Amino acid sequence: MEQTIHTAPDGKTVIVLTPSGRLDITTAWQFRLKLQECINKVSSHIVVNLGQVNFIDSSGLTSLVAGMRDADKVNGSFSLCEVHPEAKLVFEVTMMDSVFKIFDTEAAALKGSAQPVPT
Repeated sequence: MEQTIHTAPDGKTVIVLTPSGRLDITTAWQFRLKLQECINKVSSHIVVNLGQVNFIDSSGLTSLVAGMRDADKVNGSFSLCEVHPEAKLVFEVTMMDSVFKIFDTEAAALKGSAQPVPT
């Protein structure tokens, strides 16, 4: 999984995680641990680029929800971007597309992460 660190115009550190392949029962726990590590040790502002993830199951969705909740607990931000067309259907069917902030591009997600988070 690729990890890059960006500095937003307001000075916030934003981590972009780019998993690839499947986000399912066999990989979700590792992804969840990576999210926790990033939020606890680097920055609570997370963007997950799902452009290379072509399959997400309920375990994968659970890891994303948990990451979003962890970021929220510490007044961070959590957004998704570039959701692969095959995975996008899962978000729509489960109505999770209304729960997550989802951006078309990584650049838009990074810009969106720079917005103040309501408290």
